[in-house]
Formats: sequence, structure tokens, C-alpha cells
Amino acid sequence: MATLDALPGPFTFDPATTALVVIDMQRDFMEPGGFGETLGNDVAQLRRVIAPTAALLRACRAAGLTIIHTREGHLPDLSDCPPAKLNRGEPSQRIGAPGPMGRILIRGEYGHDIIDELAPADGEPVIDKPGKGAFYNTSFGDVLAARGIRSLVVTGVTTEVCVHTTVREANDRGYECLVLSDCVGSYFPEFQEAGLAMIAAQGGIFGWVAPSTAFVAALQPSLQRT
Repeated sequence: MATLDALPGPFTFDPATTALVVIDMQRDFMEPGGFGETLGNDVAQLRRVIAPTAALLRACRAAGLTIIHTREGHLPDLSDCPPAKLNRGEPSQRIGAPGPMGRILIRGEYGHDIIDELAPADGEPVIDKPGKGAFYNTSFGDVLAARGIRSLVVTGVTTEVCVHTTVREANDRGYECLVLSDCVGSYFPEFQEAGLAMIAAQGGIFGWVAPSTAFVAALQPSLQRT
């Protein structure tokens, strides 16, 4: 077992039953010229998480931690995209429309894939999800169960949308969640601040929050054994 200082209190985990979850680090959200930027968002707010997440991935791989990636996107025929989601926004900027990196949020398009800096390693599962949360209409829960996972270390974008939804879903299913504050990002600084505060509020209503350096330090005994 390992323990680190976090908000609202110490977080204890067993590396053997803990998974790092890297949520939606996709080109359309993260890269200049992508779909996120065409909506008027400042992608620099998200790109600041790349360096700490890359360092975190190196440490977790060295420690032999389970690592799972997710991507938000839809089938090319949009059969898995409900009208309530499909019909939002300007017609030229809706899911499935031509975008700067291929059809917007369509599986298999260049913009749908994960950025090179955080690309999955061989053997790391990639969960394609049609919703905001990682559990809805995916194999995510089955992947966790098959590996005996009980704790999730959550990173990715955006903090107040897909990260929050996944953490809330996980909390309802009995997982203990640690969100790494420097490895999650929002286009809106005020949402970032509020999103992290909401997770740890009221004694950890959804989970714990800590910087990635604290988690990596807690992994050191595992790294020394590898």
C-alpha cells in the first residue's frame, strides 16, 4: 500500500489494483487549429497539462501500473449520437461536420486520435466512448473488473465535463478516485478551479485531489522494485 497527501486528506492506494485513466487527450481538443480552437477556446489552457502528464505516464509505466486511455467520438453513421447532442451548436461545427482535422468527433479521423505526446503504449487499452463519461455504452467497467481495479487516478480533459462525469460515475460504482490537479485541464480557468474544489468538497464527496508529483513520489517504492 502507498499513501500521499491530498485534499481533503490522505489518499491510500494499492498500485496492483490502481489504474491511471487518461481522458480524451485528443487532437481536436488539444491542438492549435483543432475543433476546440475553432469554437473560440484557448487550447493553451489544455496544453499546459501535456508535460506533467507525459512525466506521469513514464513513471506509471515504469511502476507497471495499469493505464487506460479514452477518446470521445462517434461512429461514422452517427447512429450512436442522440439528436440532443448532434443538433447543438452551429451546423458547420456540429459532430460529423467537416472540421480542420477531419469530420468532427468521428472515430478514425485524425482529430479524433490522441496527441502524439501522450500516445498509448502497446497493450494499453483505448476506450472509445460516445458520451462524456467513460462508463456509458463502453467496455470500461469490464476492463476495470477484469484487472481487479479498485482505485482510479484520473487525468485528462476537460475537468468540468468528461473528467467530472467519469469521476462521478466511478464514485457511484464504488471506485476511489484521485484527480491529479496539474494533469487535468479546462478551457476556462474558473471552471478548472471550481471543478477541482467540487471533487474534494464535503470530505471528498467524489474523491481526492493532489498534484502529480505527490502521486509519483508515492509510487517510488514500486519503481525501486521494478
